[in-house]
Amino acid sequence: MSVLLERKIDCHNHVFDPENFPYQPDRYHPAGHEVSPAEYFLKVLEAYNVSHALVVGPNSGYGEDDNRALLDAIERSNGRLKGMAVVSKDVTDETLQSLKRSGIVGVTFNVAFYGEEHFGHAASLMSRLHDHGLLAQIQVQGDQVLSFVDVLKCTSAQVVIDHCGRPELSQGMDSPAFQALLSLGQQTQHAIKLSGMAKFSKQGFPFDDTKPYVDALFAAFGEDRVLWGSDWPFLLAPQRMDYGTLLLLAEQWFPDPNVREKYFWRNAARLFGFS
Repeated sequence: MSVLLERKIDCHNHVFDPENFPYQPDRYHPAGHEVSPAEYFLKVLEAYNVSHALVVGPNSGYGEDDNRALLDAIERSNGRLKGMAVVSKDVTDETLQSLKRSGIVGVTFNVAFYGEEHFGHAASLMSRLHDHGLLAQIQVQGDQVLSFVDVLKCTSAQVVIDHCGRPELSQGMDSPAFQALLSLGQQTQHAIKLSGMAKFSKQGFPFDDTKPYVDALFAAFGEDRVLWGSDWPFLLAPQRMDYGTLLLLAEQWFPDPNVREKYFWRNAARLFGFS
């Protein structure tokens, strides 16, 4: 079966709708092809036979506690979308429960964007997220994971690691940071998005230099804890990006249709509660 006909859940994407939800000042303001309102994204999903999507609250445009565009997208999706919210460190339990009722399944922490000090924000919230039945999503890059690996191994929260952990390829697969990522797969029940290769490839599409790292992460986390995401609308992409070419690349990298069924759909349906 063609990958375009297979069931799919896109586990990493963003909505930017400045016309209806103006951006916050002092942030990067997505423009041009990066503007991506919910209506258009839902048509993209239809075009590629993607049944559901996990929309990630962005730090660009909106940032902490401004989940207006995200919640609007979920509300208008008729159950097709769920979300990862961006919240401040002093978010109340009442707010977390309200977000959960509105279709939010977790909170995203972009350490790669804010710096390592942001992980203190994440660590203090993780146990609370577990108590509320919410997930913690972490984006790190390079050596940042070394500062947090012990916390991630001990937390009671279900953690989702973004974009392959964004390893620094120049350090090699034997680097302490990449070995720490592998240990998370081997020693925890956390999940990882095998996505975002454009963010750490040194070569560009088709990201051949990232393939050994993806293969090693797949082996460490196993076929039941890997997730696919497009990263649409490809914010600050270093080169042209297209939804369809990413799907075809995933089909080439994971030729076994039984593995793809988990990678594209089943794992996300279970983890995020999609029907």
